[in-house]
Amino acid sequence: MNTIQKWNPFRASVSWDPIRELEEMQKRLGSLLGSRLSVFTDGGEEEFTVSEWSPPVDIAEDDKEYTVKAELPGMTKEDIKVTVEGGVLSITGERKVEKEEKHKKYHRIERSYGTFTRSFTLPEAASADKVSAEFNDGVLKVHLPKEEKAKPKSVEVKIG
Repeated sequence: MNTIQKWNPFRASVSWDPIRELEEMQKRLGSLLGSRLSVFTDGGEEEFTVSEWSPPVDIAEDDKEYTVKAELPGMTKEDIKVTVEGGVLSITGERKVEKEEKHKKYHRIERSYGTFTRSFTLPEAASADKVSAEFNDGVLKVHLPKEEKAKPKSVEVKIG
């Protein structure tokens, strides 16, 4: 008996990929943990927030500065906060879930939503008080200028 399957454009024929399976398991584990975890301390139960997603970041360096680029599609600059405190650069924000439309049926949702925090220890050469940032086309670019090194002074010492 032959059965004819109806073609489904949302079902793809994909071979097994163990790396993709591990990535999916990591995503599911992150979803399972949710946005709050409870920790038991001497003083009782304490909650802390875990980021629900983490934007990819590139960090580069040239002669003048360090540059941090973060991909934040679908966000506005008002959704993002950049701070430098205690030698640590922190990028925080929230990508809000789009309003669910009643007449739409979602077949797959892969984009991540919720809060995130990325923190990086500044190199010694970075000038923390001169940090600047720009946001364009969904990419946050943080500039960390390098401090000018003190030029070595040549001092002649007279021998007495």
